[in-house]
Amino acid sequence: MLKVKYYIEFQRIIRGDFSNPFSYYLINVSSDFKIEFMKAIVCNQFGLPDTLEYLDITAPEPEEGEILISVKACSVNFPDTLIIQGKYQFKPEFPFSPGSDVAGIVENVGKNVTHLKAGDEVVGFIPFGGFAEKAIVKAKDCFPKPKGMPMVNAAAFLLAYGTSYHALKDRANLQKGETVLILGASGGVGLTALELAKLMGAKVIAAASTEEKLELCKQFGADEVINYTKESLKDKVKEITNGKGVDVIYDPVGGHFSELALRAIAWKGRHLVIGFANGEIPKIPINLTLLKGASIVGVFWGAFAQKQPKESLDNIKQLLTWFAKGELKPHIDKTYALENAPKALEDMMERKTKGKIVIDMEL
Repeated sequence: MLKVKYYIEFQRIIRGDFSNPFSYYLINVSSDFKIEFMKAIVCNQFGLPDTLEYLDITAPEPEEGEILISVKACSVNFPDTLIIQGKYQFKPEFPFSPGSDVAGIVENVGKNVTHLKAGDEVVGFIPFGGFAEKAIVKAKDCFPKPKGMPMVNAAAFLLAYGTSYHALKDRANLQKGETVLILGASGGVGLTALELAKLMGAKVIAAASTEEKLELCKQFGADEVINYTKESLKDKVKEITNGKGVDVIYDPVGGHFSELALRAIAWKGRHLVIGFANGEIPKIPINLTLLKGASIVGVFWGAFAQKQPKESLDNIKQLLTWFAKGELKPHIDKTYALENAPKALEDMMERKTKGKIVIDMEL
């Protein structure tokens, strides 16, 4: 099979355009190579979701230490909205497909891959490339899918739960009996943080922007809720905690809410920086940490998984064990066909979703 970088020339051939001499070369080598195509959402330039294209491109093949999976589902995450705009921590070379959390069936494995084989059902994490019918996953980032876990749920699992568990366990060192404030608590990572904080024995204050979203948080076990579009976040937290403040702040929102939350932190509290769904990176008065003896702690699960693979694997095993026991229940708000992935990204950017949204290849 030929590499995806040649897809532009194949598009010309498909349309009957042989104006580029390289097209004839591709036709000639096709007698020696097996050429396979797949559908994919392709980003050829940084921009908003409406700039993405739904195309036939050449399918990839696994190299050493890699696995080719037939993607059955891929969740939509906030970083996907950033990566297509060139606003994420890294910028892939064009063309590329967004999408990082995948679930599917192993189609082929590269050399030195021994723990999985063709036909196995798996979940995996990749930096990008998931909004496609096939994807390459590094063997160390691909795991057997738990029996009985639907593909859509499996695709919604690794990034969201992995991020939240790493944040609460490794970065905040959350202790039983502590109080956690979760901003954007009805979102994809917010709900996972809520579930995990409760499992770890914490009291949870869920903050969100609508009553509908807060009702969902109550269903997932929130002890207290705050509508931060109607109530003072700082004052309400102080009221709920009898003036003490919260021990841990889980913050995937950013913007002006970050400072409001930090002003309600307890002595030796930990403010977890998860992301900036608000679209604005906050400018925090650093003296607040001095006055509270508090810490602002960064959380980057992807880097953690790469730099501390053993610890990350231990976390994933624990999460999968909790799922198998029925203690973790991913909330799937909506599913979209692959060709409608740009609409899914728009809905996420406009904060129209609750819990997780997923690209379902079966639709």
